[in-house]
Amino acid sequence: MDQQAKIVSGCVSICNNNNIIAPTYEASCYGINCCQTTFPPNLKYLDTSLQVIDPINYHNECKYAFMVDADWFDSEAMSSHAVQNLEYVPAVLDWRTDGSCNSFEMSSSRADDSSVSSLCSSNASCLNKSSIYYQCRCDDGYDGNPYLPHGCEGIVFTDLVILILLLGTWWMWQIVKRRKKTKLKEKLFKRNGGLLLQQQLSSSSKGTVEKTKVFTSRELEQATDHYNVSRILGQGGQGTVYKGMLTDGRIVAVKKSMIRDNGGLEHFINEVVILSQINHRNVVKLLGCCLETEVPLLVYEFIPNGTLSQHLHDPNDEFPLSWDMRLRIATEVAGALSYLHSAASLPIYHRDVKSTNILLDDKYRAKVADFGTSRSINIDQTHLTTRVLGTFGYLDPEYFRSSQFTEKSDVYSFGVVLVELLTGEKVISSTRCEEERGLATYFISTMKNNCLYDILDARVKEEGVKEEMTVVANLAKRCLDLNGRKRPTMKEVAMELEGIRTSHGATISQQNYEEIECSSVAEQVEPWDVDVDLASTSTSSCSDHI
Repeated sequence: MDQQAKIVSGCVSICNNNNIIAPTYEASCYGINCCQTTFPPNLKYLDTSLQVIDPINYHNECKYAFMVDADWFDSEAMSSHAVQNLEYVPAVLDWRTDGSCNSFEMSSSRADDSSVSSLCSSNASCLNKSSIYYQCRCDDGYDGNPYLPHGCEGIVFTDLVILILLLGTWWMWQIVKRRKKTKLKEKLFKRNGGLLLQQQLSSSSKGTVEKTKVFTSRELEQATDHYNVSRILGQGGQGTVYKGMLTDGRIVAVKKSMIRDNGGLEHFINEVVILSQINHRNVVKLLGCCLETEVPLLVYEFIPNGTLSQHLHDPNDEFPLSWDMRLRIATEVAGALSYLHSAASLPIYHRDVKSTNILLDDKYRAKVADFGTSRSINIDQTHLTTRVLGTFGYLDPEYFRSSQFTEKSDVYSFGVVLVELLTGEKVISSTRCEEERGLATYFISTMKNNCLYDILDARVKEEGVKEEMTVVANLAKRCLDLNGRKRPTMKEVAMELEGIRTSHGATISQQNYEEIECSSVAEQVEPWDVDVDLASTSTSSCSDHI
């Protein structure tokens, strides 16, 4: 019943005391021991009245009524006995406010604006649901509670504020991250001797300052495509070398050394300054360095044709190393080492002369690389003389025993390279007997037995002059003397090789002249005559070849 005691809805239930359990349907109350009904909307008052229709069969049992959400009650599908045990049930009320939008607008126009509160929030609209009720709804683009002052907020505005906050947070995080990165770079720059390098460069000549550049880590990251593995030129015990392109289009080689400890960096900086002043055509040019990384990076000019070791031990049939080229390469390397030892502003000892550290440019000219710097950045020992540096097979035995590196140690290593050029043999080979696995020992033993010709490279024997090969072999033997004092200096070695090349050029000119004069005679020589002569040569004793 409503407030005027008018019946608005009702239902009838049949009482059954036999406790018949009805089957479960979608509606759990279907008229036995219970009934359900709905009531119309827009009610301001609701009351219930329970009456007995058949008093004869009435057993005075408890009667109750309750308002419940229809969807919930149907989904539970419980019996009338189960309902007795419930403490509460859910109900959903759809409420509205008395009055209409039109009546409120008329009263608002007659009243003082300051004393009249709005029916709905700003940015909300009043909706007439009937002649006596109204509802408020936020306008399009707004959301919230339309009955509260300023309850409807702009969805776009809110999203914009959130977006601005997110962008502001990201921007602040980027600033903090950039500052941390900058501080780390500054810390590494100072730790790696950047201030000392700047001081050294400022005190040097103007030309040196222009030649030496301190690269930023970002420049080298861009140049090497963030040190992409596809850019790797080579890897070794000292680090990895990457191919890179600077913003000005220059192709460079970036050496990323192994991580070491922090001692000896002052020596490294001094050496970078010294190497930057070297201007020798057979020395790989040091373009600069980067001190903003954990370990200083070195930037060199790029040499395109690989290492001497590759051409000796993995020969290219399209461009093999002739005897003339080998003699020229040996002379160029000796000249470069002689320059480093004596002609430079301060003596520089390479410490790791080997065929893999001799590069060949586009004209197959020799370029000595990786000289001196490795000892400065290998900083796990306080005194460098207490740590033996070098490559097994090229290492000076005297230096290995005493840990004292001298210019004669470079001479010994160069002697091994000379033997490589003569024989084409690898420095360490498991195919040789155990006592002669090292190329230097094998070569000295062969020289003592007067069997040099047996171990010479086939191309050297074919193109070389016997006297020249003998002189070069004897020079290599002197370089490999176990007593360092008996070895020649690199200057002496360079002069001897240059003399051999000069005489070699004169010999070639004389041979060309004789070939022109005697071409008619050469045409009369049968091919098998040459074969027989070569065969007889190959079967002669090794003592006949020296």
